[in-house]
Amino acid sequence: MKKLGVVLMLAAVPILSSSSGKLAAAGANKESKQWTERFDTSACRWSSTGRNDFFILEPGYRQVLDGREGKDRTHLEITVLNETKTLGGVETRVVEERESKNGQLAEISRNFYADCGPGNDVFYFGEETDTYESGKVSGHEGAWAAGKGGAKAGLFMPARPLLGARFYQEVAPGAAMDRVEVVSDSESVKTPAGSFQDCVKIEETTPLEPHAKEYKIFARGIGTVQDEDLLLTKYGTVGAQKP
Repeated sequence: MKKLGVVLMLAAVPILSSSSGKLAAAGANKESKQWTERFDTSACRWSSTGRNDFFILEPGYRQVLDGREGKDRTHLEITVLNETKTLGGVETRVVEERESKNGQLAEISRNFYADCGPGNDVFYFGEETDTYESGKVSGHEGAWAAGKGGAKAGLFMPARPLLGARFYQEVAPGAAMDRVEVVSDSESVKTPAGSFQDCVKIEETTPLEPHAKEYKIFARGIGTVQDEDLLLTKYGTVGAQKP
């Protein structure tokens, strides 16, 4: 996953409002402004495929984003692979992110997600990362896996994101602790791939880098349409992408 560089707990509002109504943050306190990092997934019917309104887990689905990060021209491809991996006893779907800067490969990550049915809340179970310098692997920063070293799956995208909700996407103490707040549910975004309304905007932070902050925007039925300065340029099933 393209990263900022999850334990506190609890959300400012009910963290989940899934259609199943069976997922709830443990001990949620409506009056607090803390972060949910524990989730009751006992009723989940796990699936490695699914179509959350804002995050598609269907093999062959791809999003391409382009833009500038400082002086670098950045190209990011996010592809749902026809591949699974079992983590923490759950069969997860592999989503590959391939990032290049100025035409040179910079990072490949294999991210692991599963859909909690029947409500379509998407959970994040870890990632494998390879960073590159001069065409060679130089590191594996941010790699983690649920069920190893105390790490647990985090909530990546609720079926119905609630404005003001704050939750951990990663729960791997000392390795990966990205957390997000839903800061808007009515964003409008214009990209080379089209214009999108009523989008969800999230603010990403992490206690591992207290001053780091990033923003992403997700469109219904599409997924990520903006990642900081990167904008969506193509999306769809591989071989039949739009536009």
